[in-house]
Amino acid sequence: MDISHSRFSLEIHASLSSILGNERGPGVLAVSGGADSVAMRRAFRELPWAGGISIAHFNHQLREKESDADAAFVNQLAGEQFCHHGTADVRAIATATGENLEAAARRLRYDFLAQVAKENNARWVATAHTADDQAETVLHRMIRGSGIRGLRGIAPARPLVEGVQLVRPMLGLTRADVLDYLRTTGQSWREDATNQDTAYTRNRIRHELLPLLKTFNPHLSEALGRLASQAQEVYAEVDQRIGELLSIVERPKAGSLVILSQPPLAGLPDHDLRELFHRVWEREGWPLGGMTRDHWQRAAAVAHGEMTATDMPDGISIRGTGRLIRVGPR
Repeated sequence: MDISHSRFSLEIHASLSSILGNERGPGVLAVSGGADSVAMRRAFRELPWAGGISIAHFNHQLREKESDADAAFVNQLAGEQFCHHGTADVRAIATATGENLEAAARRLRYDFLAQVAKENNARWVATAHTADDQAETVLHRMIRGSGIRGLRGIAPARPLVEGVQLVRPMLGLTRADVLDYLRTTGQSWREDATNQDTAYTRNRIRHELLPLLKTFNPHLSEALGRLASQAQEVYAEVDQRIGELLSIVERPKAGSLVILSQPPLAGLPDHDLRELFHRVWEREGWPLGGMTRDHWQRAAAVAHGEMTATDMPDGISIRGTGRLIRVGPR
């Protein structure tokens, strides 16, 4: 085993240990058949990991026979381990729901992974996002005008469902590390041709923008990863403050409406108010896709008493009534 081979597996082991601590327990590996997830699956065969590991593959049915071939490849890769397979016609579902195709694929995939975790009493689900994925995500959000929240990029861990963590143990490894590892071990993988299609913004970032920016800084992926980590540290303080604020101003719900006390909010800075309303949206499960900075700013204006009401995308409204603010479906 050469040095790069050892480092790859040990990096994953150290990252997972840092996230999960000593209570590792059983887990689920999300394996698509692509290079990153295949490398993660291969590395786990070499790790001294306590607890059972399940393999899960979701077929999005976006590439017809190629998607089926991916599923067959992952099934073979699982070997003696049972591979949990899920499938859905993502394009048809996205059309029916009006969702962005990528958003629908992500939602259905994570719903499936959560189901597999629950069925196997798993405490965590691992996906194979790398430092390059992190760099692409940060750049994508910067281009769209994101603030500190968005600059956090891909979180190393977050709750998937109650009792299950979604973890990303490969954020410290680059795509070059992945390919070196696979070639060293002689492990094959599947290629998704749609990843080359620059009609998608993320693919343009991957194939055009990142290579250009790396002519200025060859270690750009690592630099953007540090930026994401620093943004996460800053945002953690904001998040705690907003959680405490919400516990003070929130009143019992009126049906589906969230009720907030207005006077304590009136003198707060806009950035705190934007974050507070964002927290409410996330908690209630209201759609965030159509929300822009202007929408959050209008919400802050109602909290300040500068506006009496405003309508938001997807049928949500904010109404100031005396000393209360009512937020919810119209």
